[in-house]
Amino acid sequence: MEELIAATVVIGDRTYRIKVAREDEEVVRKTVKTINDKIIEFKTQFAGKDMQDYIAMVLLWFATDRVAKMKTGYDNDAIAGQLGLIEQILDNQLIGK
Repeated sequence: MEELIAATVVIGDRTYRIKVAREDEEVVRKTVKTINDKIIEFKTQFAGKDMQDYIAMVLLWFATDRVAKMKTGYDNDAIAGQLGLIEQILDNQLIGK
């Protein structure tokens, strides 16, 4: 069984203690940053709402974005990761020569 580590994240003015796999911590923190950035973006576009409204908007955006990526068959993050790996392999080949 994998070891879980405790992490504290803040989403929309609330603090949450969560446990995540060590190898997933960076992804979780990047996701939290994206969520908070989107909350700020929606706050500037739709003034006068409460935090629950902004979080609902972010949730809808996130889910819609995921469905669109699945529908088109393209996941830019996955593609970027694979291209980075290919670049690393090519760099290692050039260094080895």
